[in-house]
Amino acid sequence: MKIAIMGAMPEEIEPLLEYFGDYKSEKVAGNTYYTTKYKDLDLVIAYSKIGKVFASLTAATMIEKFKAKKLLFSGVAGAINPKLNIGDLVVATKLCQHDLDISAFGHPFGYVPEGSVFVESDKELLKISKDVAKDLNIPLQEGIIATGDQFVADEKRKEWISKTFKADALEMEGASVAVVCEALDVPFFILRAISDSADMDAGFNFEEFLESSAKNSAKFIIHMLDILAKK
Repeated sequence: MKIAIMGAMPEEIEPLLEYFGDYKSEKVAGNTYYTTKYKDLDLVIAYSKIGKVFASLTAATMIEKFKAKKLLFSGVAGAINPKLNIGDLVVATKLCQHDLDISAFGHPFGYVPEGSVFVESDKELLKISKDVAKDLNIPLQEGIIATGDQFVADEKRKEWISKTFKADALEMEGASVAVVCEALDVPFFILRAISDSADMDAGFNFEEFLESSAKNSAKFIIHMLDILAKK
């Protein structure tokens, strides 16, 4: 089975490449894809660059060119649920695009004709993630993740997204990956580490957090691969 593993930034896949060590790289459509074997699995790993367009392009390439049958995404997100704190791991039960707006035509926010507001994550992969969290003794939250092509720092905007979509966290890639995977019938999983929240410490160092969270997420993803390799 071929598994795709995505991040948005180089830092989010570096611990995985370091762990697997022996891999090949290939340039496709301006991006680099790394292929390797792990147990009985074939892996393709890439960071998309930030934003919905690059994330969609990368996910589609992994599925169409590299023939990935499942897709795992890990990265960071901002919290809008006050119960989430820096460092918490959140898995998306479903995702939406908070910046998609054709409400002028009578449609709900986040909806396009022949589509839906939310895309649901694969239930089997969600179950595996719960098993991994239990095995590693790591707290794991579930929630709705909202995606948009903007870094949201405005409290009023955050409140609107929370109220409109009942979202727990914000980021810039997940829902677009979900749309691609749903359209191409590929099960997907989105894991996010909370990088900022309402009670954010003024001394918080994002670069240090990104490095540590990438290592923790990589460990989590590798344990998921261990379970998938047995299936």
